[in-house]
Amino acid sequence: MATAKPLTPLKPTTVLKSVGPKLVPFFKTVTIYFVLYGKESTMDSIFYCVIKILPIISLMIFVLLHGMNFSEAYVYSRRILIGLLFSAFGDAFMVWKKNGYFIPAVGMFAIAQLLYARAFGFRDLKIKHGVCCGSLCSVMFLFLLPVLEGKMVWIGMTYCALICGMLWRAVARVQLFNDLWTWTKLCSCGGAIFFVISDYIICLDKFLAPVPYAHQLIMSTYYTAQLGITLSVIDSQADIVIEQSLKETENWKTQRIEKGSFEEKVDKNCKKTN
Repeated sequence: MATAKPLTPLKPTTVLKSVGPKLVPFFKTVTIYFVLYGKESTMDSIFYCVIKILPIISLMIFVLLHGMNFSEAYVYSRRILIGLLFSAFGDAFMVWKKNGYFIPAVGMFAIAQLLYARAFGFRDLKIKHGVCCGSLCSVMFLFLLPVLEGKMVWIGMTYCALICGMLWRAVARVQLFNDLWTWTKLCSCGGAIFFVISDYIICLDKFLAPVPYAHQLIMSTYYTAQLGITLSVIDSQADIVIEQSLKETENWKTQRIEKGSFEEKVDKNCKKTN
C-alpha cells in the first residue's frame, strides 16, 4: 500500500490568478468602509452596521465559491464559514456596544474563536507552542486586569483563553522546517496574530486609555485577520485527504502488525503441539 506523499505547496502567484477575482468584493467593501467611515468609530446606525459587515459577508461568499458541501473534505471550510458568520454577528453587536451590546459581541467572537481553533485542528499538539502562546496572552491579560471590574474579569479571562487557544492551533499548523508547510497555513497563522492584535487594541482603548488612531488600527488589523484565516480554506480539502490517507496507512500498518503477531503465536502453538 502506497504511503501518502507530502503536500506540495501551492505557489501564491498561481493561486492568485484563480482566486484573486473572488476576493475583489472583499477589497472593494473594505475600501468603501474606510472611505465612508475611516475616521469614525462612534456610528450606531443600521447603514453603518451593513457597511461594516459587508467585507465579512464577502469572505463568506469567497468560502462558498471555493466549494462547499457536507462531506468530510469540507469540514474545515464549514467551520471557517460559520466562524465568519458569528464574527459578522459580533461586528453588528459592536456597532451598539455603548448601548449594552459589548458583552454579546464578545460572546459572538468567542464562538468564532472556538470554531477557528476547531478548524485548525488538534492533530499535532505542539505543547511548546501552546506554552508560548499561553504565556503571551497571560501577560497581556494581567496587564489589563487592574482596570477590569466585576464580571468583566471572568469574561475577559474566558475570552483570552479562547483566543489564545485559537492562536496556538494556528501557529501549530505551520511547519517551516519540513515539506508539510503551505503558504495558506502561514496565512491562517498571520490572521490569528492580527486577530489578537486587533482585540487587544480594543481592550486597551476601552478599559485602559484612548489609543491614537484606534479605529483605523482595530479595523485594519481585524479585516486582515479575517482575510488570512479565510485564505486558509484554499487547500484545506487536500490537507484533509492527506490526513485521511495517513490514518488509513497507520491502520493498515497496525493491522499488519496484529496479523503478524497472530500468525507468530499460531506457529509457536503448532510447534509446541508437534
